[in-house]
Amino acid sequence: MEKSTACLGGGVCIVMILWWCCIRNVTSGASDHRYKQGDSVPFYANKVGPFHNPSETYRYFDLPFCSPANVEEKKEDLGEVLNGDRLVVAPFKMDFQIDQEPTSICKKRLTKAEVVQFRVAILKDYFFQMYYDDLPIWGFLGRFESEDQDDTAGAKVYLFRHTHFEILYNKDRIIDVFVQNKPNEVVSLTEDTEVDVDFTYSVQWIPTDMSFEKRLEKYSQASLMLLNLEIHWFSIINSCVAVLLLTGLLATILMHVLKNDFSKFTHDEEAVDEQEGSGWKYIHGDVFRYPMYKSLFAAATGIGTQLFALSIFIFMLALVGVFYPYNRGALVTALVIIYALTSGIAGYSAASFYYMIEGKNWMKIMVLTGSLFSGPLFLTFCFLNTVAIAYSSTAALPLGTIVVIFLLWTLVTSPLLVVGGIAGRNSRPEFQTPCRTNKYPREIPQLPWYRRTLPQMAMAGFLPFSAIYIELYYIFISIWGHQIYTIYSILFIVFIILFIVTAFITVALTYFQLAAEDHQWWWRSFVCGGSTGLFIYGYCIYFYYARSDMFGFMQTSFFFGYMACICYGFFLMLGTVGFRAALFFVRHIYRSIKCE
Repeated sequence: MEKSTACLGGGVCIVMILWWCCIRNVTSGASDHRYKQGDSVPFYANKVGPFHNPSETYRYFDLPFCSPANVEEKKEDLGEVLNGDRLVVAPFKMDFQIDQEPTSICKKRLTKAEVVQFRVAILKDYFFQMYYDDLPIWGFLGRFESEDQDDTAGAKVYLFRHTHFEILYNKDRIIDVFVQNKPNEVVSLTEDTEVDVDFTYSVQWIPTDMSFEKRLEKYSQASLMLLNLEIHWFSIINSCVAVLLLTGLLATILMHVLKNDFSKFTHDEEAVDEQEGSGWKYIHGDVFRYPMYKSLFAAATGIGTQLFALSIFIFMLALVGVFYPYNRGALVTALVIIYALTSGIAGYSAASFYYMIEGKNWMKIMVLTGSLFSGPLFLTFCFLNTVAIAYSSTAALPLGTIVVIFLLWTLVTSPLLVVGGIAGRNSRPEFQTPCRTNKYPREIPQLPWYRRTLPQMAMAGFLPFSAIYIELYYIFISIWGHQIYTIYSILFIVFIILFIVTAFITVALTYFQLAAEDHQWWWRSFVCGGSTGLFIYGYCIYFYYARSDMFGFMQTSFFFGYMACICYGFFLMLGTVGFRAALFFVRHIYRSIKCE
């Protein structure tokens, strides 16, 4: 009773914290300022970088724009810093409802080095990002003319020197912002000579009837998913129906085979007793033999359970509207905080299962659970952060942010992991098996090549991957591009189907493995369930080279490094789903027969 109360209390605490985060993000993420004519409006310049390399971003004033003597930086929260945002006060004066004729920001003589710096940026399609009253603004630095788009050696390069802002307002609120660059207001940067530039800007205020509540709708409607919503839904439904039909067919065949097996084992019991039989019944004395490397197996299932809980909580926040378009850093903040809070789930699940299968070394299971996923993630972060520092990119985390994350891991993640581990150890659950395990293991017969681990993993991963590959494209162009993902309902449906298909295919392959009298199904069910993660990483390679225009060592490192961590997380999570489904199935079929 006390344990149940403690678990319930912990669950209530997590839900309350998540709800607080939800309220905080919704109320603080969007600006709800009301202005009077002439009031100053918050205007921040964020970052610049190659349009096709979303991870390779730099501070706005890393380029030789008109910079004030003292650059005023905005205080940012954890999610904004992790997202690579570095907001500073923009060098424009744009007061509420005050039109501005072309006004000079500064007159500047660009040196040869600064000309080269701007020219390289324009040839790499650099864009800038700003926020005016929390509304995002994008624009390109310039344009170039070249006969061969792939070879820009002899291109004519032009820098936009004038920026025009059109701001829509409804009474005392700002509704929308547009930025325009006049093609004739340019400066040639083709030659390596010093150039005099007069950077100017203008502002026009335009009244509109659009309500303040709808001002973010255009960013969702600009998303590729909503422009092709019907096609998107049709593709997803078509894919899901095909996968579910295949899964249903597989389940029907499996149930028919099992029914025949049960009938055979029931009616031929006497004949079976007189001679050595074959099939899954005759390995009942070995099927519940504990796997090798028990501590590693328990740690993997514990982390997989934590990642499953993390996914559910993230979907809860997404479905209630926390991750609205351009809520800067909200998703990253939620991932970091919820991962820390759910570490107790990993500790409890790993320790309880470890002691259930007669493990003894509590310290070992805690160290493995705490490092099996976070260890590779930490090493990947160290390498990528070093690369970002070498590039002077905003993707490099400041020392203060690293200290905050370390304290979060030390003061929240680790204690909750230990508390969960202690609770799991003290629960002392009994591993319920319908059959006794023999003292000596039964010899496994020689199996054909297609029944071995790697071919089984390939078969197990293909079907779940086919259920999600369409949605993967939209997710990738959102994470590694400039599209906006807003249809979390579709994603949640695909997420559920992924789990169902993974469970069914793992159960089917486990049955065929047992029917071949191979009783070492524990690890096999885990790696077969998690093999979809390997297929996703294979899709990453395809996407990078065939569907994206990313380039450069930094962007390549970030893409493949962080996607490797994500796919590894999917491997652990889906592996846990596959094993749990297989365990439930194996217990069920052996309860249905008479075991001696």
